[in-house]
Amino acid sequence: QVQLQESGPGLVKPSQTLSLTCTVSGGSITNRNYFWNWIRQPPGKGLEWIGQITFTGSPYYSPSLKSRTSISRDTSKNQFTLQLTSVTPEDTAMYYCRGSYSDSVAVSDSWGQGTQVTVSS
Repeated sequence: QVQLQESGPGLVKPSQTLSLTCTVSGGSITNRNYFWNWIRQPPGKGLEWIGQITFTGSPYYSPSLKSRTSISRDTSKNQFTLQLTSVTPEDTAMYYCRGSYSDSVAVSDSWGQGTQVTVSS
């Protein structure tokens, strides 16, 4: 099972760009059985799926965040990244990366521990 670790600044100013990196170990992000996701949880609210990138590098985004979101990857570092532009205090949340595995016999998720991002001036 893979391990994931989020990294990035914990404080971002309004209107700036939030950038987070997820480093994957124990498996390759080019493994065809995995999808790589970003998910967040605002304080007092439920989990919100932000988007994902496939093993081929194709990104998919939540319609509600699509205009501000970019997910990319660096296969040489086995990392994938999230950029969220024009942030507001409503983007304050715990941000998680997740590896979703599926094959003909099993499905499983591996989560990072999460990183708190606060949007404030």
